[in-house]
Amino acid sequence: PIRAALVSTNSITQGEQVALIWKPLVDRFGIHIDFAYRTFRWDSEMAEKAHVHCVIIGFSMTPNDAPPRIYIGKGDFIEVKHVNAYLIEADDVFVESRTKPLCGVPEIGIGNKPIDDGNYLFTAEERDAFIKLEPEAAKYFRPFYGAQEFINNKPRYCLWLGDCSPAELRRMPHALKRVEAVRQFRLASKSPGTQKLADRPARFHVENMPDSNYLLVPRVSSERRQYVPIGYMTPDVICSDRVSLIPSATLYHFGILTSLLHNAWMRVVCGRLKSDYLYSNTIVYNNFPWPTATDADRAKIEATAEAILDARAKYPDSSLADLYDAAAMPPDLRRAHTLNDAAVLRLYGLPADAPEPTIVAHLMNLYKELTAKNERPCP
Repeated sequence: PIRAALVSTNSITQGEQVALIWKPLVDRFGIHIDFAYRTFRWDSEMAEKAHVHCVIIGFSMTPNDAPPRIYIGKGDFIEVKHVNAYLIEADDVFVESRTKPLCGVPEIGIGNKPIDDGNYLFTAEERDAFIKLEPEAAKYFRPFYGAQEFINNKPRYCLWLGDCSPAELRRMPHALKRVEAVRQFRLASKSPGTQKLADRPARFHVENMPDSNYLLVPRVSSERRQYVPIGYMTPDVICSDRVSLIPSATLYHFGILTSLLHNAWMRVVCGRLKSDYLYSNTIVYNNFPWPTATDADRAKIEATAEAILDARAKYPDSSLADLYDAAAMPPDLRRAHTLNDAAVLRLYGLPADAPEPTIVAHLMNLYKELTAKNERPCP
């Protein structure tokens, strides 16, 4: 009969933690949530303040006569039928880590992980200075993007020598010096796996370089953005492991993933880095319930998706950070997103003005149905 409440960092309602903590409590003991305060910032009283993002969750094993409440800030609350572990009004659903997509869509992977102690990475100025010393190395430099470089359109450059023959590498003493530095760095590691990588110092630990255009998804993005900025990259660009890559992603996939609907799913199930979104391949993308779409449905989404890219292209001097700033977003780009959102929502059988809680509850029901079938239907 005891009723309890827990004050915690909000991590227990995000990402992989949810299934690990709450599923056993619900399945084994029948725990249910009586009330919940969604994420709020708790400021320390110390001079050098530490900001902690917290939740308060009241729970029990005994049914309560009063309906559950979700507090949404400044004492305001809504009464609901049921509160799940993501602190939304929906059935108990636990999104667990998955190595393959739930539905039949292109697989997602992380970018490249050099383990090079910075020897292969350059700013534009450092690249130019190096090429003056070693002109033959110019053809081995490629743009290098992580999440920050992609969102702010400020690429670094990578000296990619993995395809360089030994004879040519020996003709470039400054490049060879970098390779030797990487070899020594890896040998000095305490990790046996990293030490083993010293046998091939010109290669990366993780290599993911698609041979055609691919979709880039930043793994960390500001919570102030309504949409996580994603976009296409060409095969000459090397990406770091701070982003995820989806080779063979079509305009249809781009349209769904950049929609408000997918972003609403992401906001609820993803982990966080402080308060920023932490887009996870195994939790967010691989568990996302895709719709069943006809060729006509796909064509509609492809058209609205292309309109988003066309609107971005009108502002070549603006980064994605500029374009997706809430105050600076151009009206034509906003309208393109609004039309794409409406098309995606219709495909899921939802009205264009559906609020995010309704969207997420609908997606969780779909997820529940798809996981119960234990299959990967074609979207």
